[in-house]
Amino acid sequence: MEAVAQQSAPVVEESAAPRPLIPRAALLHWLAVIAIHVALVLAWQFGVRAAGLPPMLLPAPTDILATLGGAHYAWAANAWVTGLEILGGYVLSVLAGVALALVFSWSRWLTLAVFPLLVTLNMIPKVALGPLVIVWFSYGIGTNMLIVFSLCFFPVLLTTLRGLREVEPDLLDLVRSLRGSRWAMFRTIQLPGSLPYIFSGMKVAAILAVAGAVVGEFIASDRGLAYLMIQVQASLDTPAMFMAVLLLTLLGILLYGAVLLLERIFVPRDART
Repeated sequence: MEAVAQQSAPVVEESAAPRPLIPRAALLHWLAVIAIHVALVLAWQFGVRAAGLPPMLLPAPTDILATLGGAHYAWAANAWVTGLEILGGYVLSVLAGVALALVFSWSRWLTLAVFPLLVTLNMIPKVALGPLVIVWFSYGIGTNMLIVFSLCFFPVLLTTLRGLREVEPDLLDLVRSLRGSRWAMFRTIQLPGSLPYIFSGMKVAAILAVAGAVVGEFIASDRGLAYLMIQVQASLDTPAMFMAVLLLTLLGILLYGAVLLLERIFVPRDART
């Protein structure tokens, strides 16, 4: 008996060993991703220097980073404005998309009457719609938020509506039999079941949000990273244009990363898309 107990003791100790904070496979994956990006930047740097290309044609990464020291670019202020436009329009589209999808899930007749109209409106090219929005609402942060909203709204609405329809009808009938309100039905049954679909639409919208802000600032604006790109283009300041693109990309990555973090918090691992 003592021998059996001694043999089983190491098994208990091994099972009680703490798990690493980051799984080995995930750590290797992210190290590979970082290594590929670093290799690309190094190849870019040495390739430009070896070819002797002028910065006006293709700047090296060091030339692009050097523009951060130029006070006349006002990188922080312009990035702040563009970030507000992206975040404001994105949050508004998520709230409106989920709310309207919920209303559609409650009324079949409203869905048949209004949803085709929304599909038609979504087919309108947003670049063509931009000048009209400027005429109606002037230009500024609020107008650019509206353009971001117009790009992000429909993906959230579409995926959320599908998620609400995928909920088990028996669960909904159970809540109705218990005289539960529509809000209780949404909070306890529909919302948890449709979260994977909602986050799927949010990830698509996060990609489109940056494009919406750029469209708005390209059409008419006096601040923002895309507006700055138009200004430096006149002087063929290619390094500054590259830096504006990189900062826009960084804003998009931050927004997408925030959505992924929220998905990890609220959606079970097996249900993530």
